Amino acid sequence: MNLLPSGIFFLLSVAMCWLTSHVDASWWYMGTIGSQVMCDNIPGLVNKQRQLCRQHPKVMQAIGAGMKDWIVECQHQFQNHRWNCNTMARDHNLFGRLLLRSSREAAFVYAVSSAGVVYALARACSGGQLDSCSCDPTKKGSSRDAQGSFDWGGCSDHVEHAVRFSQAFVDAKERAERDARALMNLHNNRAGRKAVKRFMTLECKCHGVSGSCSLRTCWLALADFRLTGDHLRKRYNGAVQVAVNQYGTGFTAAHAHFKRPSKNDLVYFEDSPDYCIRNYESGSLGTGGRVCNRTSRGVDSCEVMCCGRGYDTSRVSRTTKCECKFHWCCAVHCQDCHLQVDLHTCKGQT
Repeated sequence: MNLLPSGIFFLLSVAMCWLTSHVDASWWYMGTIGSQVMCDNIPGLVNKQRQLCRQHPKVMQAIGAGMKDWIVECQHQFQNHRWNCNTMARDHNLFGRLLLRSSREAAFVYAVSSAGVVYALARACSGGQLDSCSCDPTKKGSSRDAQGSFDWGGCSDHVEHAVRFSQAFVDAKERAERDARALMNLHNNRAGRKAVKRFMTLECKCHGVSGSCSLRTCWLALADFRLTGDHLRKRYNGAVQVAVNQYGTGFTAAHAHFKRPSKNDLVYFEDSPDYCIRNYESGSLGTGGRVCNRTSRGVDSCEVMCCGRGYDTSRVSRTTKCECKFHWCCAVHCQDCHLQVDLHTCKGQT
């Protein structure tokens, strides 16, 4: 299912507070209203999270506004796979029972959501949306890179502040519980935050005669979140199955031939379901009705996506831009072309 419009999303968050108050929930089910009512009524928040929520309503608004970005990124990364990061409108934690299993999909969701919080807060700080932070105050004076010396200027994204708040807020529940699943979540949360920092870029403006760049003013900026998503997707592909060590403080590889996970790796405990059929216990919505590619040999192929159940074909009309011409100066004029194309969708379970 597609991400809900923000207004509906947050109205549902309030409603679900009393409809499902007996069910453990998460900060994912927060809204952008940032009110004390929201902070007090979302089930599953630990005291530390409620305290931070009440103290920093504008920060909560920034986190809520940024949620759509990391969910959209998750859905982009898995759009052609059996599990496509679909959300559930009526569920208290957005992803249903999927997250009860300590799978690599759960690992990715925790990592990308943690990364999303850092990204949203750093942007809100440098954008002047928050009273508690602004540009990175440590980026002052002069420094050097491979091209020579430069002066710090502009507005560097304050990613360190965003990381610290994310640790305090997002990790609070796991630090309170400290069981095996909490250790897994903490590890993946940290991997997500590190991924955002990995793609900080130095941007510069040149000064000098005829743009000679004899003087430079530079600042650190967040890269597009797509780079973080691509990186975490690669980490998902290479995620390490682990077991908790004998002291309950860290991980060992689940199998002798598996590598020991690094701080940048995603980790998981349990194998994933195949996501072929709708299964309430596993949180799988199945692939019935999903669009597949009849000519592909990849994961989006009808053979793989439909899990051998076959597919239906229908003829649909689509409108595309065609016969585009450039007109001086400066416009491109196109015609609307109507095409009849075949659409292939997976059969449901029988």
